[in-house]
Amino acid sequence: MYISTRGGQSQLGFEQVVLSGLAPDGGLYIPASLPSLPSNWELDWSKLSFTELALEIYSLFIPATEISRQELKDLIDRSYSTFSHPAIAPIKSINPQLSIVELWHGPTFAFKDVALQFLGNLFEFFLSRKNRNRPPGTPPHIITVVGATSGDTGSAAIYGLRGKKDISIFILHPKGRVSPIQEAQMTTVLDDNVFNLAVQGTFDDCQDIVKSLFSDSKFNSAYQLGAINSINWARILAQIVYYFSSYFFLKPKLQTHQKLQFVVPTGNFGDILAGFYACKLGLPMGIPGRLPGLLIATNSNDILTRFWETGRYEKQNASCPESLPNSLTNQTAPVLGSSDGKQASDPKHGLVKATLSPAMDILVSSNFERLLFYLAYDTLTPSNQSEPQRIEASQAQVKQWMSELKSAGKFQVPTSTLEAARAIFGAGRATDEETKATILKYFNGSLKAGQNAEQYIVDPHTAVGLCVAEKYKTCTSDEQILQVVLSTAHPAKFSEAVTESLKAIDTPFDFDEVMPDAFRGLLNKPRRVHEVPGTEIELTKAIIARNVQKSKQ
Repeated sequence: MYISTRGGQSQLGFEQVVLSGLAPDGGLYIPASLPSLPSNWELDWSKLSFTELALEIYSLFIPATEISRQELKDLIDRSYSTFSHPAIAPIKSINPQLSIVELWHGPTFAFKDVALQFLGNLFEFFLSRKNRNRPPGTPPHIITVVGATSGDTGSAAIYGLRGKKDISIFILHPKGRVSPIQEAQMTTVLDDNVFNLAVQGTFDDCQDIVKSLFSDSKFNSAYQLGAINSINWARILAQIVYYFSSYFFLKPKLQTHQKLQFVVPTGNFGDILAGFYACKLGLPMGIPGRLPGLLIATNSNDILTRFWETGRYEKQNASCPESLPNSLTNQTAPVLGSSDGKQASDPKHGLVKATLSPAMDILVSSNFERLLFYLAYDTLTPSNQSEPQRIEASQAQVKQWMSELKSAGKFQVPTSTLEAARAIFGAGRATDEETKATILKYFNGSLKAGQNAEQYIVDPHTAVGLCVAEKYKTCTSDEQILQVVLSTAHPAKFSEAVTESLKAIDTPFDFDEVMPDAFRGLLNKPRRVHEVPGTEIELTKAIIARNVQKSKQ
């Protein structure tokens, strides 16, 4: 069963949580209690394939009364049959202390495919079942999927839902703030059930529109809105799997006393939150009291890194010195780097910086609220209270924090809460210049990168992760960790940023050598897109209503 991070309603089942996405009170759904791993999981799961491992992990959170084991297996097999690599999430070993998980072997060449191929099939499964069981003569059930994207979510969701019966999908993206390939991947899909909206503004504006639509109970009910953003619990669940698959692949390579540390480029906090759940389930990572198992990597839009520096979650960007603040020198998890970046020219959106890693150009991390619930539960509720009392108190605290964020643009957590966060997570940021330097460094295969002259091309988001990982190692000189950087996108999705980074090489790099066939000619294909001039909620509603009604005719 599942509950809202803010309380306000009874527990819900998995199907209800997946189809509704966001709780009526604006909260996010989380498991009412976390399951336990089987006692012999390390042995029994060690030889499983990715899809077999997914079945075991999903089954912990999805009761067989809602989806039978065979049905779940069929959903998983169908979801990952679209991937080009048999391992789904293969690992590139750079050196004994650094590996990279390539999460971009799905149909849109981004890590979002791991979750959204599964979520698309889940939507279809639930809808088909509801329509089979509906009374004769009643209209069919529909789902109107609405989501905001800073780049990869949109195309991954569209590819997961295109052509599916009784499902319409509307994706909002910030006009001019996604890469050309990302925009083309979305807007060139001309299936009748796919609609793209280009919003004049930022990703946060797109997300605000989406949240407003879901909060409108009348509109939500009329069009049966479904969420594909990382606020949907099923996406977090799907992403837990590759933390376990990475562990099983790397475990035989670990030296004595060596521990894993996962380094995750993140903006919305969804990808790394899956790592947090893996940790809560019992996946070994980090060294308690000394080495955080999860390292957050942000670009100059660094609300997460600033939280780990100060305990203050604040919308505005703030410059931080290159060295660690004096007040944080004794913290468990170092916070690394300095903040820079180009401010957006529009005064209304001046707090979002346009960077070379646009998928992380956000002001507020929507999934952070889920972590806040657990931090509040662990540090701010008396252990002698009953479980329902502690849950209710945690929900009330999260609701208060989110209310402060809405009214004042910030909130501060107590020192005990910050220390608990630092015990699990480290955090760091990378500037655009550092991002470009990292792309060049790994392309050159320098000995310092440990590649012995082997060229390896990374996209700018992965470069942010690699840069922060290296800063952490330099800061701590800890030889007992094997850092695992999550690579989130194929470099060809950000060819302009990569090409800019490789200007200094002697022989010009030809992207045609690594260009996926799916990208060839993509920029020249016909497109379909609706323009939205700003945060126009009513206009967005009208576009959705008009096209959903048309699809029913």
